[in-house]
Amino acid sequence: MPADQPTNQHNKKDYALLALISAAISVAGLVFYYRHNAILLYGDAVAHINIARRVFDSRTPGLFQLGTVWLPLPHVLDLPFIANDWLWRTGIGASIPSMLSYVAGTLGVFRLVVSMASRTSAWIAASVFALNPNLIYMQSTAMTEPLYLALFVWTIVYFAEFVRFAKDDPGCGRRALEKCAVTVSAAMMVRYDGWFLAAVVGVAAILAAWKIRLHAWPVRRGLLKFLLLTGATATLFLAYNYAAYGNALEWANGPYSAHAIQARSRTASFPTYPGENSARVATLYFLKTARLNLAEGKAEYLLLPSAFAALLSMIYFARRFWPWALLWAPVPFYVLCVAWGSVPIYQPHWWPFGYYNVRYGLQLLPAAAVFVALGCELLSKFMSSQRIAAAAWIVLIVSYVSTWQATPICLQEAEVNGKVRMLFDRELGEVLAKLPPTATFMMDCGAHPGAFQLAGIPFRRVLRESNPPLWEIALSQPAQAADYVIAIYGDDVSHAVRLFPQGLDLVAVVATPAGPKALVFHSSSFHSTR
Repeated sequence: MPADQPTNQHNKKDYALLALISAAISVAGLVFYYRHNAILLYGDAVAHINIARRVFDSRTPGLFQLGTVWLPLPHVLDLPFIANDWLWRTGIGASIPSMLSYVAGTLGVFRLVVSMASRTSAWIAASVFALNPNLIYMQSTAMTEPLYLALFVWTIVYFAEFVRFAKDDPGCGRRALEKCAVTVSAAMMVRYDGWFLAAVVGVAAILAAWKIRLHAWPVRRGLLKFLLLTGATATLFLAYNYAAYGNALEWANGPYSAHAIQARSRTASFPTYPGENSARVATLYFLKTARLNLAEGKAEYLLLPSAFAALLSMIYFARRFWPWALLWAPVPFYVLCVAWGSVPIYQPHWWPFGYYNVRYGLQLLPAAAVFVALGCELLSKFMSSQRIAAAAWIVLIVSYVSTWQATPICLQEAEVNGKVRMLFDRELGEVLAKLPPTATFMMDCGAHPGAFQLAGIPFRRVLRESNPPLWEIALSQPAQAADYVIAIYGDDVSHAVRLFPQGLDLVAVVATPAGPKALVFHSSSFHSTR
């Protein structure tokens, strides 16, 4: 059977209707959260937007402006949209790839299930995925989760098709595995989850090929291409880091790596975080966060535990579904990250009762969606499928209504951690927007690029930390660097201004309650040396 037929053999109306529904939900979610000033609440979302922008809008434009630590594909996909000034200023431009990913992920979940189960089960799976309140919010932002989830789902779609077809049609199996290689390689350039996923799928593909018919040349060729493409993707990123920073592992051990950030966060009263060096505690925190991404209160024990029960049932009664088990790969990955990777997860119900990386729990949404549907499929062998479907919808409605009533936890995280920053960015942006339209600026934009974004000031007029060696030179003579120098308490510019204040006149102070404080200086000597 050709690799294209799994899609064509099912009713195209289902895909068209599902695409239409998910697109409508996506647009409605964007409009709602944009009108409530929520799509730029995540500081990471603002950073993603402006990393993409500085590739072409910078004192030193170019691909090296993509930086390190954060993987480049989301920023590359944002480029054609945020090139428009209005789409950049509002943040909507970077929401578009997330929205498209949301629709693609929904269709992928449907295809994965409908290829091996009933249409009813496939619609249940797609509904669990598409109606998730946290995903609806995240897909309206520039965050990387929707894009990664779409690639994650389609990776499992193609891997499952490889397993199904390789034995009877090696050519079809090869093509499916090649598509799997493309999607997982793309995932590797979105989140580091993708690197772990590539290793897991690679091992699973080798074992499947060995069991099915490793001697078939098409299967071996597909497997070789998979290993070469994923290996080349990792090598390319390491080479990029070496070329840009002289350190291939800059993303892992550089000053902006998770280890470095966590080291700077440690204090005498808070020397560790829950789950550090403990796989058991790390597992409990990750699963708790995953449940909170699916429901709130007592309802949190409905969807994910049901999906896990279906996983156990599959092991004993339906082993042909085993490729779907790879959807649970986020569990060991995040347990390792929390326990030994300096990646804490805080949620409001357990110590330290905060919000940090709660969105990581969203990575188990595909597993929950698919395995709840599998549970319905298995139970339909013993009782009425209509009753099973009705029960599934009741569980889904109860879970997601509880989430809406409590406010989606990803939105809670964004509000708690982002409102102060966003208020400061807006007030600083208003001050900057009143300055002469041809003025140049010097500012460390690592934490607050949103001020220039909201003011609509292009980064080619801004000397910032991503402009070496001009930046390093300017720190020793700030008055010679720009018309206006903005120093935020504790950053490199504030230290430079304190050491070299000559030629700088204070013209504005921007401060917000519980937020940072910025001093805006005018240079009286910049024009004479420009």
